[in-house]
Amino acid sequence: MRYDLANLPLTTLLPAMTRAEDMLARLDERALRHAVGNGFRERGHFFDAVGALWVGGELVHVEDLVLHDAHVDARAPTHELVIAHAVLRARRRLWSAEPDWGLGMAGIAALRGDVGDAEETATPRPISIETAEMEEEEDDDDDDFGMDFAEIDAVIARSGQVLDGKIPEARMVMADDPLGLIRDDDWDENERLETWRAVIHQADLLPPALGGAVLFDAWERIEPLRRQHWLGSLLVSAYLRSRGKVTSHLFCLNTGLKSVRRERRRSPDGTMRLTAFLEAMALSAEAGLKELDRLSLAKIQMEQRLKDRRSNSSLPGVIEIVLSRPIVSASMVARHVGVTSRGALNLVTELGVREMTGRGRYRGWGVL
Repeated sequence: MRYDLANLPLTTLLPAMTRAEDMLARLDERALRHAVGNGFRERGHFFDAVGALWVGGELVHVEDLVLHDAHVDARAPTHELVIAHAVLRARRRLWSAEPDWGLGMAGIAALRGDVGDAEETATPRPISIETAEMEEEEDDDDDDFGMDFAEIDAVIARSGQVLDGKIPEARMVMADDPLGLIRDDDWDENERLETWRAVIHQADLLPPALGGAVLFDAWERIEPLRRQHWLGSLLVSAYLRSRGKVTSHLFCLNTGLKSVRRERRRSPDGTMRLTAFLEAMALSAEAGLKELDRLSLAKIQMEQRLKDRRSNSSLPGVIEIVLSRPIVSASMVARHVGVTSRGALNLVTELGVREMTGRGRYRGWGVL
C-alpha cells in the first residue's frame, strides 16, 4: 500500500500548519527552561498513555495507571490498563534514547517487542513442559482438577519463556493458531513498516508540523501494526523531536487528538484528516502551556510551606513527587522520601495538597 503526497493541498493546510508550528515552538521554548520542566515531562507520559487508549476506544483512568506503574494497584489490572502501561514504557524508552532512534527499524523492532535478538543472545535452558504435564497426569489420573492445573501451569511456563525471549512470540502464536485466526498471513507488518518509513523521506521536505501530520495520516492509512496501532502517535512525537521542533519533551499528541471529533480524524477526505491532525497538535501544545502554568502556580504555593522548616525536612521531596505524577498515594510518598505511611500522610496534610479520589481507602492527592 503506497501513500501518495503528490496532490498535497498546501494552500488549504497553511492556516492550520502555521498555528501548529507556532504553538509547538511556544511550548518547546517554555518547557525547555521551565522550573517544573522535569515534572511536566513525566506527567505528560501518563496523560498521553491514557489518551492513546481513549483515541483507540478504551477508557483507562490516569490514577489507575499511576498506581499500576508504582506497583501499588488498588485492584487487579485490566487488559486495557496493561496496554496503557506498555504505552507509558514505550514513551519513556523513546525519550531516553536518541531522537531518531525510534524511527529506525531497530528502534521500531524494540518497541514492538520483537524477541529475535534476545533469542540469539539468551542462554537456552531445558524445556520440560511436556514432562511436567506427563508427571502431573500420572499423579492425578482420577483428579480432573489436577489435569486442569497442569494445563494452566504449562501455559504459564510457556508464557514465561516467551517473555524471557526463549521462544519467539510469532512461532508460539502460529503453533496455537493453525488457521491464522489471530495473525493474517497476507498482512505483512514488516513490508508495511518499510512503506511507512519511506514516507519519512517525503515528510522531511515539509515543515516539521506538517511532516508529522503526514506521517500520522500515513500510519492511519497503511496500518503497519495491527496489535500496536497506538505506536504511530509515539513515533510522530519522536519525529518532531528528531526534526528539532519539540526537544524539551516527548510531545503528547494524543491529548489533542481526544479533542478532535472522530469523524474528522477518520474522514475519507485526506485534507480534512491532515487539518484535524494539525489542530490536534495545536490543542496539545495549548494544553501543555496551561499545564505548565498550573504546575508553576502549585509549586509556588507548596514552596511557601517550606518557610522556617529545617534543612533536612522531607517536604521538598514530597513536592518533587507531587509535581511529577498526576496523582500520588501515601505509599508512593513514603517510598520516595523514605518515611512511614503515617508520616507520609502527615507530610501531605502539611503540604495542603488536594485529595482527588474522594475515597476513604486508596486515597490519592495531586495538582489539578
